[in-house]
Amino acid sequence: MAAANWVELGDLHELRKQELRVVELGKRKFALSFKDGQFGLIDNVCNHVGGPLGEGRLDGDYVVCPWHQWKFHRCTGLGEPGFEEDKVPGFTLKDDGGKLFVDLNSGTKRNKVPHEPHPLARKIERGEGPVRVVGISTTAMDERNPRYSTSDAMLEVALEHAKAGGLETRYIRLSALKFRACEGYYSKAARACTWPCSITQMDSKDQLDQVYEAFVHWADVILVATPIRWGAASSLYYKMVERMNCIQNQVTIADRVLLRNKVASFIITGGQDNVQGVAGQMLGFFAEVGCAFPQFPYVAHTRGWDAEDMAENVRQVQHSEKLREGVRALVDRSAAMAQTLLGAEACQPKVNRGGRKAGPL
Repeated sequence: MAAANWVELGDLHELRKQELRVVELGKRKFALSFKDGQFGLIDNVCNHVGGPLGEGRLDGDYVVCPWHQWKFHRCTGLGEPGFEEDKVPGFTLKDDGGKLFVDLNSGTKRNKVPHEPHPLARKIERGEGPVRVVGISTTAMDERNPRYSTSDAMLEVALEHAKAGGLETRYIRLSALKFRACEGYYSKAARACTWPCSITQMDSKDQLDQVYEAFVHWADVILVATPIRWGAASSLYYKMVERMNCIQNQVTIADRVLLRNKVASFIITGGQDNVQGVAGQMLGFFAEVGCAFPQFPYVAHTRGWDAEDMAENVRQVQHSEKLREGVRALVDRSAAMAQTLLGAEACQPKVNRGGRKAGPL
């Protein structure tokens, strides 16, 4: 057993003033706690992805990591009940002459228990087969009492056309999913925003994993439909793309591009104007996460700022064959772009490359 190596941490009176803090000794950092008249000292690095334990909080006698809420006993370093074997080093302390000392040679052994990787963490591999199109409805509505949505109706037209052309399709309605808003893990630290998403890893009930699965592992074409709400895309659209921060951050943190050979295109409808503003944001975001775009990457319908008669707006969409032609052509352009990116041999079905952008109603 190594001889003790006592090193001063600081003045007892000052160290008692804070329940949990980070203390540094040279290049080493520790999480020092004081509770119920007793000090505790453990290594500052969390077993999960290296979060700073001393910047977290106490939950009883457990230090809670500020990044992803893993817990370790503040004195022993043992994981929380049920996860005791997942432990960080704990150290022996003593007070002498009004000072607090740590024996640096007393540290217990760190032990990282292997955890089953999340299904989304698997290697990204595209199998053989036709172009795959995922349609994302961002319309907010009560799923138990659905209403007619012009953007959803055109998305359904698009997916029907894709399926009829021999493409594989999936349809995801964000309003049918229960998922949490982005909680700003990147704002805690760049590495705190993980892939898969930190929320997805911690909360098995969070259903945005369906969107991640489609975007990263399945789709070749991502077709997003949104209404215009106060001159912007829907609130559910923004809720989704904020959670996609974990995809974009992999580029900056790990030089890892999760979306390769993906095509994004859009359907935008509404009783209000600002189509180009909505499209511009969507194009900018999906470009940032690595998507490519077909020529004329969106189809839109709006009757202008002062067209408040939604019944007429709905009627026009329901009866517009020109709009339907434009949506079908958008699918064709997107699928053709996907085939170009993937290589002609990867996708068998042929698509009509002669589609055109929808004109005014």
